[in-house]
Amino acid sequence: MSLYVLVLVLTAAVLHASWNLLAKKTKGKIPFIWLQYIVSNILYLPFLFFQKNQWHTFYSQSLLWFSFSSAVLHLGYFIILQKGYRNADLSVVYPIARGSAPLVTFIAAILFLHEQLKAGSAIGLFLIIAGVLTITGLSFKKENNTKIMTGITYGLLTGLFIAIYTFNDAVAVKRYGVSPLMLTLATNLFSAVLLLPFVLRQKDELKREIKVHKWIILFIALLSPGAYILVLEALKYAPLTVVAPARETSILLGVFMGSRVLNEKDGKRRLIASVLILGGIIALSFS
Repeated sequence: MSLYVLVLVLTAAVLHASWNLLAKKTKGKIPFIWLQYIVSNILYLPFLFFQKNQWHTFYSQSLLWFSFSSAVLHLGYFIILQKGYRNADLSVVYPIARGSAPLVTFIAAILFLHEQLKAGSAIGLFLIIAGVLTITGLSFKKENNTKIMTGITYGLLTGLFIAIYTFNDAVAVKRYGVSPLMLTLATNLFSAVLLLPFVLRQKDELKREIKVHKWIILFIALLSPGAYILVLEALKYAPLTVVAPARETSILLGVFMGSRVLNEKDGKRRLIASVLILGGIIALSFS
C-alpha cells in the first residue's frame, strides 16, 4: 500500500468514526437521513466542475445502474444503522457492523463459491467471533444482555449491507471507471427520491430535525460522503482486500468515542473486543 493510499484510508477512518458518533447522538429517523442526502449533494455538487473530463459518463448506463443499486443498499444500511443506534450502544453496534462485513463476505465465498477455508481465514473468523463473544461478556443469559444482543443483531444486519454495497461500488469504480464523486452524488440523489414519499408523511419530524439537528446534519453531510469518496478513490490504486481492512481501523476509534465521549459502559472490554475484530479482519485480508 502506497503512502498516498494509506493517508486516504486512514483519513476516511477518522471521518467515518466521527460522523457515526454524531449520528448516535441524534438517533435520527427517515427525515434525518433524507436531509443528510440533500445537504450532502448541495455541498459536494460544486466539486463536479473539477471533473469536467468525466462529464461524458454522467448519463452512462453503468453510472445509473450502480448508483441506483448503491442507493437501495445504502438506504438499508442507514435505516438499520440508525435504528441500531436508537436501541443500543455505539461501542457495540459500530464494531460489529464494521467487523461482520468481511465476515459475511468470506462465509458467502465458502458456502456459495466453494472456496476452501485456509488457515489465515480460519484464524480471522475465530478472532472476529471471539470479539463478538467478548462484547457480550461471554454470556447470553444475563438479563442486561438484552440491549447488547439487540446491538449485535443490528450490527450484523448493518454489516451485511456494508459488504454488499462495498462490492457493488468497488466494481463500479474499478471495472467500469465510474468517478467516486459522481457515484456518490448520483447515489444520494436516488436515495433522496426514494425516501421522499416517506418524508412527506413526516413533515413535523422534518421540521424538528432541521430545528434541533441542523448543525449535526451539516457535519454528517460533509463527513459521511467525504469518508466514502476517499475510500473509493483509494480503490482506484489498491485492491479491495487491502483497502477494506485498513479502513476498519475506524473500529478502534468508534469504540473509544463510545466509551469516552458517550460514557458507555464496559469500555475496556469492548476495546479489547474491537482489537480482536480488527485482528480478524487483517487475518482475513492476508489469507
